[in-house]
This record gives sequence, C-alpha cells and structure tokens, in this order.
Amino acid sequence: MDAIVKMLEKHQPFFEKISRNIYLQAIKDGFLGCMPIVLTSSIFLLIATLPGVVGITLPQPLIDWCNKLYNFTMGVMGIMVAGTTAKNFTASMNRRMPAGKVLNDGSTMVAAQCSMLLLAVTQFTTKFNGSELSVFDCTSMGTRGLFSAYIAAFITVWVYKFCVSRDLTIKLPKEVPGAIAQNFRDIIPFGGAVIICGIIDVVVRNLMGVPFSELLIKLLSPLFTAAETYPGLILIQAATAFFWFIGVHGPSIVQPGIDPIRLANQAENLQVLLAGGHPAHSLTFNMSLVGEFGGTGATFIVPLLLILFMKSKQLKAVGKASIVPVAFAVNEPLLFGAPMILNPYMLIPFVAAGCVNVSVAKFFIDNVGMNGFSFVVPWATPAPIGIFITTNFQLIALVFVAIIILLDAIIYLPFLKAYDKLLCDQEAERAAELGLESDGAASIAASTSAPAIEQTAAAVEPTAAAADSKPVADQPEPASDASAKKDVDGLKVLVLCAGAGTSAMLANAIKEGAAQTGENIASSAGAYGQHTAIMDQYDVIVLAPQVRSYYNDMKADTDRLGIKLLAPRGKEYIDLTRDPAGAIKWLRENLD
Repeated sequence: MDAIVKMLEKHQPFFEKISRNIYLQAIKDGFLGCMPIVLTSSIFLLIATLPGVVGITLPQPLIDWCNKLYNFTMGVMGIMVAGTTAKNFTASMNRRMPAGKVLNDGSTMVAAQCSMLLLAVTQFTTKFNGSELSVFDCTSMGTRGLFSAYIAAFITVWVYKFCVSRDLTIKLPKEVPGAIAQNFRDIIPFGGAVIICGIIDVVVRNLMGVPFSELLIKLLSPLFTAAETYPGLILIQAATAFFWFIGVHGPSIVQPGIDPIRLANQAENLQVLLAGGHPAHSLTFNMSLVGEFGGTGATFIVPLLLILFMKSKQLKAVGKASIVPVAFAVNEPLLFGAPMILNPYMLIPFVAAGCVNVSVAKFFIDNVGMNGFSFVVPWATPAPIGIFITTNFQLIALVFVAIIILLDAIIYLPFLKAYDKLLCDQEAERAAELGLESDGAASIAASTSAPAIEQTAAAVEPTAAAADSKPVADQPEPASDASAKKDVDGLKVLVLCAGAGTSAMLANAIKEGAAQTGENIASSAGAYGQHTAIMDQYDVIVLAPQVRSYYNDMKADTDRLGIKLLAPRGKEYIDLTRDPAGAIKWLRENLD
C-alpha cells in the first residue's frame, strides 16, 4: 500500500497541472460565480411547491410570483454563466498576455453573453391578439444552454486575445478619455466574436436543422447516458475521491465537465415531480450529497467512529474537532488532521465509500421508488437533511440515509482500527521513551509545545505529509523572534478555499485572535474564483490547502497588486484554525 501511495505522490505534479488547466478553472469559477442564482431561485421554488406536500394551499398569485422569480433567474442561468466564464477565462488569459496588453473583462463578459444567445436561442414570430410578435425560445437560456455558454466564452476570449495581441483595434487620439477610447478598442474584437458565433449558428441550423446548443446535447447524449449507469456514477465518484486523496481538489477537476448535465437532469426531475411523475435521473447536481456524504470520501460517519471506537489520543482529538465541520460538509479538519490525504490506510475506504453510496442511491431511485433529486440545496446543508428535502420529503429517503451511514461505517471501521493500532503503538513507544506508562500518552502533548493533534509518526509521515512536503512555490521561513513584534494593525486578510467553508474557519480564528490580542485586523472568507473583483481591497491573501495548487497563478496577481500571499500546508492550516492567538502570531511572522 505504501508503494501505491508513493507512486501516486510521484505523479502529484501532473494531477496538479490538470487542476490548473485554464479551461477547467474558467468553467468552475464561472459556474461558482452563478451559484447565488441556483440557490436563490431554489428557495422560491421550495416556497411555491413544498407547502403542498403537507396539505397547505398557498394563494395562486403567490405561487405564480415565486415561479416567476424562479424562471427569471434559473431560466437565464446559461446566459449568466457565459458571462462569468468569459470573465474568469479573461483573467487567466491576461496573465499570459504580452506586457502592456490587457483584455477588457467587462467587454468579453458582454460579448460572450451575446454570442451564447446566437448559439443557443431561436427567434421566431407569432400572432398574439392580432399582432405579430417576435418571440425568443427560452429553452436553452437556462441550464440546457450551459455547454453553449462555455463555447461562446472560450471563442470570445480567444478572439479578443487575437485582436489585442496584434493591435487589431480602433485607436483614438491620446486626448480622448480612457474610458471612451477603451470602448472603441473593443469594437473589433467584440464584433469578431459575435460574427464568428453567428456564422457557426447559421451553418449548424442550415445543415442540422437545430440550434448549436441542441446539436451539442445530441452529440454528447451517449456520454451522458453512460455517465448515468452504475459504472459511470462509480467512475465519477471514484475520480473525485482519488484526486482529493492525492492532495488535489477533486471536485474542481471532475465536476465542471458534468455540471451542465447534472443541472439539466435535476431541472427535468423537477418538471416530472411537479407533473406528478417519478423523477428518475440519478446523475443530478445534489447527488454530491450522497457521493460526498459529509465531504469528499463520504466522511460523515468517520468523526463519530473516531470518538467511539478509536483508542489513539490523536484520532479521538481529530474526531472531536471535526464532527461539527464534517456535518456541514467541511471535512478538511479530518482530511489533514487524521490525516486521510495520502494516508495508505485510508485509500480504499476513501474511494470506496462514495462509490457504494451512489450505487445504492441509483438502486433506490430505479427500484425502490425513491425520487431522484429535484430541488437544489446549498452544498453545506447537512447531507441527511439535504437528501430528505431534495427528494421531496420522502420517508424512504430517511431509510436510504440510514443504510448508507451503516455501509460507510462498515467500510471505514476496519481501516480506521488498523490505523488506530499503529498510532497507539507509536504513542506507547513515545510514552516509554519518556519513562511513562502507555496510558500516559496524553501527558506527552502537555509536556511539549506540539499541537494537540500531532504529526503522524514514522511509518505514515513519508506519505501522509507528502502533499505538504513539496510546496507549489517556496514559502518564507518563519521569522525570528524579533519579527513577531511586527505591526499588523489595520491589516485586512482574505482567506480563500474552494467553497468558502474551510476558509471561514481560519478567517473566524483570525477575528477571534485579533480580539484576544487587541489587534485591529479584519478577516474575510471567500471562494477561489470569486476573489478577483475584491482582492485589491486586502493586504494579505491566504490560500487554504485545497486551492494551494493555484499558488503560482495567484502569485502573479498578488505581486502585481502588492499583496502578500500565504499558503500554509495542510496540518499547519488546521492547527491555525484552532489557535486564534497562534494565527495572529503566524501572520506577524510571515509579513515581510
């Protein structure tokens, strides 16, 4: 097992390179930027539909109003994603542009939205009250048009890059104000992007008789069908867990390619449910509640297993510290505290648990009558609650939840016990070295300056700590004692992770530490990809371990803006979240 993990560790840079692919990043960050649309629209949909489940009849005007809000938000999701994807892709492209040449992200955003409409929307005329009206077919403006949105965004930014790199712009005299001159500079690339997408639209409609968005769906439907089989669901879940296991944020790699079909399937499930049918799609957006039950690796039950069944002081401490965050799908304290990342004892259960969960979910949907997920709930919703809500409050869903909790416990327990025995032996050895009895291992932590959760000992250190042993870029060494007195008064700190959950832990610790030490420090949490518009308001940006692979890209932006960038390693990050005063000291030590 150690040999397998060492081999995976050796190829970690390759997988990190995949995660930093600018197309995947743009899709992920673009979609993340539109998550408020998904979540807000779902709230209004729940208001309109769920009271009927318990026999409450709302006034029809209120139902119509809620449905209108849903349709006018979720119904234009594709258009919005085209813009946010183009904006994020522009930011990545600007890092690769020649000096002095910059793409206007506001212009690329609008151009991509216009181009997406050309590729996805059909316009026709109809009679209404005796008058001719021009009508848009809105079918592909929403989630059905996401693939067209991505294509439009990429074409647009590449056209802008081509034109700006070669100075194919309209140049005005230097006396013309910059804002006006920029508008004229954008005319040629804007027109070029729209014309290219317009030509694609004409060709596809004349040759295939369908809009480009429908053509993409037809071409990709065999892949989507395969993805919704047992092997397909297992492969998706296994890949997500595998990438996380080697220290690369798995959802960022796997999910961008399947998010359009997951959202489209969930929307179709909703239509079927509202029509009184059985929602049968299993590959849906909130299937992550099942495959990532408590976080990637299906770790929901693991903290409780650590508390109840483990004897190691380290694992019991990890269980107590992580049980609440894991309940809300923030499982980094467990992943880096146990550790589970690159821990040879955890490879099999970490990958297998989620695969078993999605297989059981598909069986329940196909054969037991459980609804496929129809409503969208926030990713941080406790998984049992989220599953119950999004299946329209079916009692069978609670049975399903109980079964997968039991299965996950059965999968994890033998491997945790084996790992626990290793740690107990190591704790006993340390106690013996200090002339203590084996049950005095708890005194060791008190007699040293190490954190409560210690580093894994010799047999595990080479693998479990491997993700942190090769930093993306050299980090500054801890400063001398004198540097600990550096002034951090008035400092503004932004902590970034993949979904603003893990980052909130450190941001809150910094706030608490500032209050304890009397420092005037402001800290905020955010999601990587949504930071570009606000990062210039901060003095320090901290990358959580799950987005640490983006360090080099982020460094280019922070150096340009004169912002200090820090990227603590996995266990170091978790320790800082539990030590507010230590977090403030760490900030002082790492300031230039």
